[in-house]
Amino acid sequence: MKKILVTGSRGQIGSELVRKLRETYGASNIIATDIRKMDDDHKEGPFEVVDVTDSDRLFTVAKEHNVDTIMHLAALLSATAEAMPKVAWDLNMGGLINALEVARELDLQFFTPSSIGAFGPSTPKDNTPQDTLQRPTTMYGVNKVAGELLCDYYYSRYGVDTRGVRYPGLISHVTPPGGGTTDYAVEIYYEAVKNKAYTSYIGEGTSMDMMYMPDALNAIIQLMEADPGKLEHRNAFNISAIAAAPEDFGKAIQKYIPEFKLSYEVDPIRQTIAESWPNSIDSSAAAKEWGFKVEYDLDKMTKEMLDRLTEKNK
Repeated sequence: MKKILVTGSRGQIGSELVRKLRETYGASNIIATDIRKMDDDHKEGPFEVVDVTDSDRLFTVAKEHNVDTIMHLAALLSATAEAMPKVAWDLNMGGLINALEVARELDLQFFTPSSIGAFGPSTPKDNTPQDTLQRPTTMYGVNKVAGELLCDYYYSRYGVDTRGVRYPGLISHVTPPGGGTTDYAVEIYYEAVKNKAYTSYIGEGTSMDMMYMPDALNAIIQLMEADPGKLEHRNAFNISAIAAAPEDFGKAIQKYIPEFKLSYEVDPIRQTIAESWPNSIDSSAAAKEWGFKVEYDLDKMTKEMLDRLTEKNK
C-alpha cells in the first residue's frame, strides 16, 4: 500500500483509521472521503466529499488521486440498519459494489470490514469457527454475509485483491457511539466517568465479543500488508480480543471507580440482535494466516479508556 482512499472516513472506524494510516504512510498519501464535509480532524491531509452510492464520483476521485488501495468503511450499523432496512441495503450493498467496481477497473487492493453480525441464532455460540453456518436475522447481518460473498466473488472472478475481517464490537475513547448494538460497551465508560453510573440496554449475562480500537486498526494494517500467498481465506477473518457481558465491564470499571453502579433497562430490539450473535469467536485462522494478535485485554483497555475520558472531561 502506498496511496489509500478511505470511504466513510468520519465514521466510528474511519475517523481513527485515517489518523493511523497518515502516521504510518504519510498524510499526503491518505485520501479521506465521506458524504459529510471535512472537519478539523481531516485538515492534515487530502479530503474529498464522496457519496459511495455515486459510482462515477467514487471512480473519479480514486483515479484523480492515483490510489492503489481502497478501504471501504461507509455503512449503516446494526441498530440503525434495523430501523431503516431499505436505506441500509441501498447504502451498504450499493456502496460496496460501487467500491469493488472501482477496485476492479483501476486494479486496486481492497479492504472492507464484515462483522459478528454476519452470524445468526443457528451459528455455534461459543468459540464460533471461521467457517460455519451463517443465517443472520437482521438486515445488517444480511448485508454483511452478502458483502463477504461479493468480495470473494470479485477475487475469484476478477482477481481483485480483496481482504477483510469480521469485527466484534469496537470500543473507543475518540469516536462517539454510532448506532451499533454493542455501543453500550462504549457508553458505559463515558457514563462511568461522567455520572459514576450506567443503565445498560443489553441484559445481564449477554456475552459478546469486543475489541479496543487500537487493536482493530492494527489488524487492518497487518492484514493488508500480509503475504497474499499465505492467505487461505481472504475476506471475513474472525478476529476478537474480549468476550464479555455488561456485568464484566461493570466489575472492570469498579476496580478504578469503586462507587460505579450498573443497572439495566433492556431494549428488546437490540437485545434480540445481541442474542443472535456469538458469545465468543475463534480467531485462530487470522493468527495462523497473517499473524493477528492483540495488545489489550479487558482490564488494560478499561484503565486506558477511563484515563483518556477523565482527561478529556477536565
